[in-house]
Amino acid sequence: MPASRLTRRDAPRPETGIVHFGLGAFFRAFGCVYIADAMAASGGDWGITGVSLRSAGTRDALRNQGWAYTAVSLGPDGATPRVIEVLDDVLVAPENPFAVLDVMAKPTVKIVTLTVTEKGYCHHPATGALNVDHPDILHDLASPTPKSAIGYVVRGLQMRHAAGGDPFTVLTCDNLPNNGKLVRGLVLELAALIDPILAEWITTHGKFPGTMVDRITPATMPADIAQVEQMTGQLDAAPVMHEPFAQWVIEDDFVGGNRPDFAAVGVDMVRDVAPFEDMKLRMLNGTHSALAYAGYLAGHKTISDTVADPVFAAFARGLWDEIMPTVQAPDGVDLPAYADGLFDRYANPNIRHRTWQIAMDGSQKLPQRIFGTVQDSATSTPLLSLAIACWMRYVGGKDETGELIDVQDPLAQQFQILYSAAKTPEQAVAALLGLREIFSNEMAVLLFEPVTLAAHQIWTHGTRGAIARGVGSG
Repeated sequence: MPASRLTRRDAPRPETGIVHFGLGAFFRAFGCVYIADAMAASGGDWGITGVSLRSAGTRDALRNQGWAYTAVSLGPDGATPRVIEVLDDVLVAPENPFAVLDVMAKPTVKIVTLTVTEKGYCHHPATGALNVDHPDILHDLASPTPKSAIGYVVRGLQMRHAAGGDPFTVLTCDNLPNNGKLVRGLVLELAALIDPILAEWITTHGKFPGTMVDRITPATMPADIAQVEQMTGQLDAAPVMHEPFAQWVIEDDFVGGNRPDFAAVGVDMVRDVAPFEDMKLRMLNGTHSALAYAGYLAGHKTISDTVADPVFAAFARGLWDEIMPTVQAPDGVDLPAYADGLFDRYANPNIRHRTWQIAMDGSQKLPQRIFGTVQDSATSTPLLSLAIACWMRYVGGKDETGELIDVQDPLAQQFQILYSAAKTPEQAVAALLGLREIFSNEMAVLLFEPVTLAAHQIWTHGTRGAIARGVGSG
């Protein structure tokens, strides 16, 4: 007998108080859980309307479940499921942009949250400036129906301004340095191009708190859906799988003070998120990306598989030795202990976080995750140079056995053009360092010699062999 479909309980629903862009696995495993817990603790109408900027897949999977879904905590000793019922609706923006804007314009909506990934902000990662030549931004300048997340934020704020109401708080939850300030700058840049008076109003009244988010959330696979059905006896077409650990740090700066009772559920509400953000970007995201490129090239499918290899375990430890001197520890945080905790999380065998998934969009991620560490280091950083060289080998589109790599990156075509003309590792490094969308002039000069040396090691000895030599294991 087939399992019954998961459905939402027959209970009163909270009114929508939050609109979220980018309703992927991460936010459903992280932000939605915190917000559901905050309402359970202290009440409030903080229901969430999710918005997809591209695909209808999540909407279609959740609609027949009343927007309920299962979040499964994958600890080293087993899995723990719970049903999350915080979503009120899911909209697919390209189908009806005005429906999205109408929800954003409602006075009951107090917060707009975003997890659209680095590339979703249509900016230049090397400078943090809005990419005014991006096709979505060009469209958003010419049309009142946006395509980009930033365009929706600006047009939504424009409707609030025209109605004489208050703005909503814009709360980014993406891994970007100074993420609140960055998104504020992008919104103001686009708003000034559309309506300078609107930009002045946002400058005066808008709020863009900085955040740090942390929970490892692999992409949901068909086997996960089958596992959830077996555990619960119900078919859930859109479960999310996550590690037990979660940390959310938020600057307590909201329009009118309107927000869920985050502190009641363990969110760190702070005046300045920068120390937490910097620590996490460099120590977690930086090593995560390094292990993803190196591990993939060496044939490892997941991060847990990668760090189970003693060479890559030593690589992770060595990376933290290079990173920690550049990190100012937040109050009460012991950085070596934090690194030990990260290693334990990476090694969790029940978290099947694919190296290929983490390797996506490196052109957008590496400037935030690795380059700042290199720039701030008072000594050489040979293992970080190896990590950058691994990324350069990866984006060439072939692994060490000659198999094609499905490189998912906004600059993938440019990488292929540059690689087709490069005959040596040195030429490949020089060509990629010439991409000003990724590398500033200063960074290109700083990286050329050590990354070229690392590239020669990788091309000569293979990724695992080069890393073994780098960490003194070979």
